[in-house]
Amino acid sequence: MPESASSPSERVAEAARSRSLSIEVRDRPAAKSLDEAASLLGLEPSDIVKTLVVKRSDDTYLFALIPGDRSISWPKLRSVVGVNKLRLPEPELALAATGYERGTITPIGSTTDWPVFADERIVGKRIAMGAGAHGYSLFVEADDLIDAYGATVADISEELAAISR
Repeated sequence: MPESASSPSERVAEAARSRSLSIEVRDRPAAKSLDEAASLLGLEPSDIVKTLVVKRSDDTYLFALIPGDRSISWPKLRSVVGVNKLRLPEPELALAATGYERGTITPIGSTTDWPVFADERIVGKRIAMGAGAHGYSLFVEADDLIDAYGATVADISEELAAISR
């Protein structure tokens, strides 16, 4: 049988090992909402972190780590990054930039090590995030992830209306 490219979950595990980052990957039950997902995982909604791939005008990318109960603040992120224009890329561009499909994205094991910007609200927490493959969640100490990736920590989020969660 020919050797195939590593699966996304294998990439995540190898990348974590290469940075001495302790992670736990668990099956993720299907959920209809953030609140339901948090309840199923035994977490607060703010402990589920969204990894957003953000496209710069020069066709480079960055990762924004945002607590699940908040949304990205474009003015704040633009200010921290020092650019006037940022946007979420189309799903196929996010996949090409990271090697991961939307809903599974994590900076850990991305095909390119894009800069990481972490919202200050995740500091000091154990968080859950995408694990590189559908049906799984990755658990990690946010401070360890921030250190391992040299992330910039700043206030880059804003309140999310409860109705949209």
